[in-house]
Amino acid sequence: MDGRDKPGHDQVKAMPLQLNSQADLEDAVRALVQQDPRLEPVFKLGGMPALRRREPGFAGLAHIVCGQQLSTASAAAIWARLNAAFDPLHHDKLRTARTDRLGRLGLSAAKIKTLKNLAREIATERINLDLLANEDADTAHHTLTSLHGIGPWTADVYLLFCLGHSDAWPAGDLAVQEAVKVGLKLKTRPTAKQMISLAEPWRPLRGAAAHLWWSYYRAIKRREGVIATTQSENEVSSTASVAKPT
Repeated sequence: MDGRDKPGHDQVKAMPLQLNSQADLEDAVRALVQQDPRLEPVFKLGGMPALRRREPGFAGLAHIVCGQQLSTASAAAIWARLNAAFDPLHHDKLRTARTDRLGRLGLSAAKIKTLKNLAREIATERINLDLLANEDADTAHHTLTSLHGIGPWTADVYLLFCLGHSDAWPAGDLAVQEAVKVGLKLKTRPTAKQMISLAEPWRPLRGAAAHLWWSYYRAIKRREGVIATTQSENEVSSTASVAKPT
């Protein structure tokens, strides 16, 4: 393949906003590697990442919220109890549920408040979680983080794994930060703010880039991402389960 055959920036821009299949992700990763030569050794070591998707909508975001600041085992136990109590899980059921009943399932007061507020926003049609897949990534991120209890990392996890948004970028994720530091030969691990600037060349495929960097992280650290950011925004402390394929 000569230089004329390689996808240019305009071709990358033309790619879909959603990564709905493994083929979509592979096409996006190849386009990124060809456009940014710095990613070629990252790809060679980390290999082709696997697409990771979870259920979208209220249930998908509620699942992420339930796992905040908990171990994988504890989060799974609470999520199982919640689903057993409200089967099928629907925002109207959570919106009208008694707070004490939710508390007995293991949900903290903060998470109950977050889930009930989210259920009200959906019920009143002030937000449609599914439509966020068609929005610009930064706009969708802002929409989610404007909701009570939804911090940047939770928003990015939802956009990436529940909606498959091709340009969602988890700038605060420690695993991605560490991978970028090693892969781009930086002296220090970049901050979330610096990560936004570093990822500019990968728009509108930053979500595919995140998958690539997680694969690279696993290769260099011999361990699984995703790692959470900070705990100041009710974010997740143990999140490997969030990113696992359904």
